[in-house]
Amino acid sequence: MSHFSDHDALVDRIRHDLLDGYDEELEMEIEDRTLDEALHPEDTEGARSERMSYFRSLFRLQGELVKLQDWIVATKGKVVILFEGRDAAGKGGAIKRIMQRLNPRVCRVVALPAPTEREKTQMYIQRYLPYLPAAGEVVIFDRSWYNRAGVERVMGYTSEGEIQKFLENVPKFERWLVESGVILIKLWLEVGMKEQDRRFRQRIEDPLRQWKLSPMDIKSYSRWYDYSRARDAMFAATSHSAAPWHVLHSDDKKRARLNGIKHILSLIPYKRIKRAKIRLPKRSDKKRYDDKLDLHKVKLVREFF
Repeated sequence: MSHFSDHDALVDRIRHDLLDGYDEELEMEIEDRTLDEALHPEDTEGARSERMSYFRSLFRLQGELVKLQDWIVATKGKVVILFEGRDAAGKGGAIKRIMQRLNPRVCRVVALPAPTEREKTQMYIQRYLPYLPAAGEVVIFDRSWYNRAGVERVMGYTSEGEIQKFLENVPKFERWLVESGVILIKLWLEVGMKEQDRRFRQRIEDPLRQWKLSPMDIKSYSRWYDYSRARDAMFAATSHSAAPWHVLHSDDKKRARLNGIKHILSLIPYKRIKRAKIRLPKRSDKKRYDDKLDLHKVKLVREFF
């Protein structure tokens, strides 16, 4: 009976995750005025109402993010947002919702791979400096310099002496950033052990998501309490007045996305910037150009559908 219940729960969870993926596509295609027609007609009334509420809240917050973007460009502001957390905490999904309707030339995501042999010989913080924003830019770090206090510490990639130097010096670096005019926001997504376990098992079962499981994720899986101790030490040493840590509970992914965006907006004193009305100019004289494709020079894409 227990096995049947576990299997039943897993199937239900996978179905829920597939719906979540479907919602991701809807988020890109629909607007508030077409929301009602886009949702599954077979949804129960409660599920339909809950999803509709989520979408409308998300669209409203994404509209505010666009206003924030305009304000940053107009005021030449500089914003850095760090997303940290355990594996499968939902960092990528939250970042995706922030970026969906923003200009990638203004707001960009930085997700650095493991350091090269050359980078390993540099000052640790040096590899992050080229990615910091210029005036009128937002940079979101999908994991950041805090790798040193997390995975590098837990997996033994860095000596304890280097860890302690980092924990002592990083608040100085962050104060320097803030004093130079950067708005620095540090978010930690906190996922529970049981929920992380479910998300890992979903990725194992779903071939479209297996790429999300790296060998490092598998190694890290058994070290839950080591990561807990590393997190606590990191908070104690690096949550300071200029750049405190903000903890976002993320067992409920959709609620975490909404709360995370709302919280970021609350930390930046942006105002709506009035845009000039855009008018399209007239087309140039058609007689000057024969608007036909030269089919001898190009190949047309075959129409499969």
